[in-house]
Amino acid sequence: MLKAIVLFFVGVICSTSLHAEQVLRTEKLTHNVYALIGPLTNRNPENLGNNANFGVIVTDDGVVLVDSGATDKGARMIHAAIQNITDKPVKWVINSGGQDHRWMGNGYFKELGATIIASEKAVADQKARRDSQLDRLWSLVGEKGLEGTSYIFADELFSKQKTLKVGNTRIEIYHAGHAHTPGDSYIWLPQHRIMFSGDIVYTDRLLGVGSMSAHKSWIAAFEAMAAKQPEVVVGGHGNPASLSKAKADTYDYLVFLREAVLEFLDQGNSLEDIGKIDQSRFSYLENFGSLKGRNAQRVYEELEWE
Repeated sequence: MLKAIVLFFVGVICSTSLHAEQVLRTEKLTHNVYALIGPLTNRNPENLGNNANFGVIVTDDGVVLVDSGATDKGARMIHAAIQNITDKPVKWVINSGGQDHRWMGNGYFKELGATIIASEKAVADQKARRDSQLDRLWSLVGEKGLEGTSYIFADELFSKQKTLKVGNTRIEIYHAGHAHTPGDSYIWLPQHRIMFSGDIVYTDRLLGVGSMSAHKSWIAAFEAMAAKQPEVVVGGHGNPASLSKAKADTYDYLVFLREAVLEFLDQGNSLEDIGKIDQSRFSYLENFGSLKGRNAQRVYEELEWE
């Protein structure tokens, strides 16, 4: 009987690890710093809401995780990927923003003893949008995918900046302003010149300017992040990239869209004609067709109130 129980749990662990490998690609960035790269597709029952990137920083004192996943099962998937890297415990979790896959896995890691860190604005956003994000997750990953998910907010909050010294590793966290979501932060590793930008940066896929976004301050937040001159940028979505690639896929698009919609307004056009703006310069990005129109409409609405 004991042997059967042991074999059962070994099978569960192996199955979870295999699932993690199928959804999250582990990329080693430098010694003891890794990115877990999620798919560019929408949230679904297979990825459990983890259609995003996550950071794993292995230190002498334990693991620092950037973002905890969208569900309890999604958090377990992330943990399985971490266990393929190191057997050290996850001691700290940084929530880079208010989007579901940045924080809704907090409960799982909290039970493991981790300390959760987030900006004040991120936690306010998480609380304000928890129910709407839960409803959306329910429709995308299903009831089974959401099983076990609890809604735990950060233990330690900061306003603009927080520095962690974990063993010999220095980690700087900055909230430079409202971007994709109100509380977006970037995580800077000055010793490695690696940036985990959260949803301030999208590469390889078109970013989404949503009702919770603010495109003008998003531009400023990107500029603050870029001023650090990182050699590697791990965006919230897409492959790790150079700063120039991050700029081309995110910053240049935001600046272009703002200028294009301003010109559109100056010409006396109405919202009904917003689709006439030619965004084809960015058609190489995934999800271009489904997001371009909504992005232009949202920027139009923001500019009306400036």
